[in-house]
Amino acid sequence: MLAAAGFLTIAVFLAAVLSRRVSVLFALTVIPALAAVAVGAGGELGDLVLDGLEQVAPVAIMITFAVLYFCLMIDAGLFDPAIRRVVRWAGGDPLKICVGTAVLTVLVALDGDGASTFLIMVTAMLPIYERLGMRRIVLAALVCLGAGVMNMVPWGGPTARAMAALDLPASEIFVPLLPAMAAGIAWVVLASWVIGRAERKRLGVITLDEPLAVGASARTGEGETPPPSGGGDGSDGATGRDSGDDGHSGDDGDSGDGAVGTLTRTTRRTRADQVRFWLNAVVTLALLVVLLLQLAELPVVFLAAFVVALLINAPRWTQQQELLERHGRSVVLVVTMIFAAGVFTGILGGTGMIEAMARALVSVIPDAAGGLLPTLVAVTGMPLSLVFTPDAYYFGVLPVLAETAGALGGAPAEVARAAILGQMTTGFPLSPLTASTFILVGLTRVDFGAHQRFVFGWAFGSTLVMTAVALLTGVI
Repeated sequence: MLAAAGFLTIAVFLAAVLSRRVSVLFALTVIPALAAVAVGAGGELGDLVLDGLEQVAPVAIMITFAVLYFCLMIDAGLFDPAIRRVVRWAGGDPLKICVGTAVLTVLVALDGDGASTFLIMVTAMLPIYERLGMRRIVLAALVCLGAGVMNMVPWGGPTARAMAALDLPASEIFVPLLPAMAAGIAWVVLASWVIGRAERKRLGVITLDEPLAVGASARTGEGETPPPSGGGDGSDGATGRDSGDDGHSGDDGDSGDGAVGTLTRTTRRTRADQVRFWLNAVVTLALLVVLLLQLAELPVVFLAAFVVALLINAPRWTQQQELLERHGRSVVLVVTMIFAAGVFTGILGGTGMIEAMARALVSVIPDAAGGLLPTLVAVTGMPLSLVFTPDAYYFGVLPVLAETAGALGGAPAEVARAAILGQMTTGFPLSPLTASTFILVGLTRVDFGAHQRFVFGWAFGSTLVMTAVALLTGVI
């Protein structure tokens, strides 16, 4: 009875989300509540919801302050010197430009927000690509690859969802995958070198009359290209935009148009700016060390880091209010979804439906196949990004897979780690179900289908490389 009710609840949830007839928030809360009433647990509904909310509260707190912290660092220009140095180093060499694009994307994507990464990287680098005659589809692909791997960070959407859905900390899901993530970054750099070599062969090394300068920053709004209409706000929710319409009809994305982009000169930093920059760098490095060494709980660490960053960069209340108004919307959207997920998993777990579904699956899965489940999840995660929204997969499918793995003698955390190796991480920047994808193809003026064809193999390669390292290190 419980197993059937659970499978029916999951099916209704997936159908509701994938059909886009109701919001994800509605599906995560109302559908499980109705299921609880149907199985006779209506009287316990309040307690089940509260238990679920308590489970995800630490994740919601961490995401709130992590997103605000990295948004503040980007606003403060922490990564600007790195961008300028890479551009100076690259000169007129397309190969170096490609490698530099990949490295810079990895740095900028530390905030875990795909939309902001796309806005910053494309507005900064597109004028350079156009001045050199490089293909815009190459820029879209390299930004896609770097942002995809970096979307594995604990404050990014997929890992945060996995943590919330399974009530597991970052130390169990993310930290063991650090060697695999490092291998993924190395693969992205290698891919950028191979793609860049092809661009150098096509164009040669170009001698410039004047040095390249970084394009106008999306952060300041200078020269910002607005997102394509209907492209969404960069959240991980589904978009209703026609995936073939990127505002550049008839362009297959395989050649640049030769236009010369507008280049801006960087302003000289004052002494106060330089002091703030180095303080921000020290705080960020300390934050990363604490994260890697697991010296404290992440919600506390990010709260403390954000408060320190505010004192350094925005000590006055008016400045802080402006910061919260500018970035608060994206934080509220993500945190609201996390709490809604707590309702979903709290009800399904508290009523015993997840456990019953797992027992039903165990009865039909051979024992010998249990050890292959994490590998299967890892390999299929990236292609399934084209089918499942992150909410549908992590809140509807992952809990059942994790419980099944546990019943077969495995660890649920292994399934969670396997999922984030591809599902809406390496796969999100080419999924039609992610709104920020259309920001990327809209800003670069690349056809969506051409973008998918160009980058799919490279993105799937990122997942395969990380899966191989995860298997070698024994974390899946």
